[in-house]
Amino acid sequence: MTAVKVWRATEYVRMPWKNGGGSTEEIARDAGEGLEGFGWRLSIADIGESGGFSTFAGYQRVITVIKGAGMVLTVDGEEQRGLLPLQPFAFKGDSQVSCRLITGPIRDFNLIYSPQRYHARLQWVDGVQRFFSTAQTVLVFSVADEVKVMDHILGQHDCLQVDGNNGLLDIAIAGRSCIIELTARG
Repeated sequence: MTAVKVWRATEYVRMPWKNGGGSTEEIARDAGEGLEGFGWRLSIADIGESGGFSTFAGYQRVITVIKGAGMVLTVDGEEQRGLLPLQPFAFKGDSQVSCRLITGPIRDFNLIYSPQRYHARLQWVDGVQRFFSTAQTVLVFSVADEVKVMDHILGQHDCLQVDGNNGLLDIAIAGRSCIIELTARG
């Protein structure tokens, strides 16, 4: 049976980074506790200064700046293009990653998932959109002051989660948001 849950930004739990360099607000996850045992996890990190990222061996990461000018990542010794707001960037969780902030503190949105356990698709949309999904779990993360999705109103950084889909899900969205589709492998 399909279940819908709305996660409110005011209720997110703040957790320390694995490397101790900062903290993250956890939005949602499929399982596990702390920084272990999950198959997928969504979070928001506040980065106040340039520095290193925590590693998540066996996971894939997709990061997007949602507040601030942006950052430049160095992944496994290679400097990447500047990562500006709402431009997702994917990298392996066991990569050695550091960031250089462009003009000051930023906030970023993170999807971390196990590619052995899940197939994931992430896309940013704006305006009025309608799409269909066969993914078992669909998440819609709002970066606007108000996003309308499936008869729900999301505030800034709220997240709607649909679980247990086993058909063709019809989703209508109005507002700037990120859509994440997750399907278990095997």
